[in-house]
Amino acid sequence: LLIPDLAEVRGQSAAKRALVVAAAGGHHLLLVGPPGSGKSMLAERLPGLLPPPAPEEQLAIACIASVAGVEPSGGTERARPFRTPHHSTTAAALVGGGGRPRPGEVSLAHHGVLFLDELPEFPRRALEALREPLEQGAVTVSRVADRVQFPARFQLIAAMNPCPCGYWGDGSDRCQCTPALVRQYHARVSGPLLDRFDMHVAVPRVDLLAFEAGAVPAETPAARARVTAARHRQLEARGQLNGELDGARVWELPLARDARALLQRATARWTLSARGATRVLRVARSIADLAGVEPLGVEHVAEALQLRMPDYGARIDADMDRL
Repeated sequence: LLIPDLAEVRGQSAAKRALVVAAAGGHHLLLVGPPGSGKSMLAERLPGLLPPPAPEEQLAIACIASVAGVEPSGGTERARPFRTPHHSTTAAALVGGGGRPRPGEVSLAHHGVLFLDELPEFPRRALEALREPLEQGAVTVSRVADRVQFPARFQLIAAMNPCPCGYWGDGSDRCQCTPALVRQYHARVSGPLLDRFDMHVAVPRVDLLAFEAGAVPAETPAARARVTAARHRQLEARGQLNGELDGARVWELPLARDARALLQRATARWTLSARGATRVLRVARSIADLAGVEPLGVEHVAEALQLRMPDYGARIDADMDRL
């Protein structure tokens, strides 16, 4: 099975870093950028960064595929599922349902990746139905004479344009969208669902000079080794991936004093929700695990904040200078 390499995505070093962090901790990632910037290419390379499923995970993946009457999407028992439903997908097809309850895309992506391209184009009802499986790791389908629960512990990657035409803020004059249209477009995805993404990463237009560098060395094997080592540290220390830790355990993680001060300052200034601050700490822990260090330092929290709020990078750096 040919695994797409990260090196095939030219430029986008910040987005590649975010993808590695997401893979290391099992974090949900939202990519925002104009058409052709590489959002879909990045998402397609996430499975190659993940270690192969353990035997018990392989069994669960095969059982769900069998119940649904489909072939496992990875194409091999050593590959994790990678599901890419079209934006016309209904809520029942996405989360499961029907007269005779069957697993939906979120369950077919169990122990793997669910990629939603053109996120605002999905039906609002379908997107809102994602909130339960994202929090619970399972979907319950109730009928008059039946009640079925399907596992759905997946990693969500989504991509969207910054505006209806896709070119707002890309440095050109192509975008003719009004501010009202841009706000209306973003409002298609609810705040509670956006809050469940651990990282919101900008994927800007790529400079054509990035394509003139010629052949570049493969990046995925080395990145996958780092991701595997980071996951091993998490499972050894806490028995779970960082993206699966509940709020109470997250706030018990050792945190340096200046890192706590930075998080408190950011929470107050940018009105981060409690869920948002918790997700920042989860991502910060994955960044530290990639580096193999304890405890969480200010640099790990700062990068996690930048990955969640890319527009505030300069303000975060200024706050670090004041500490």
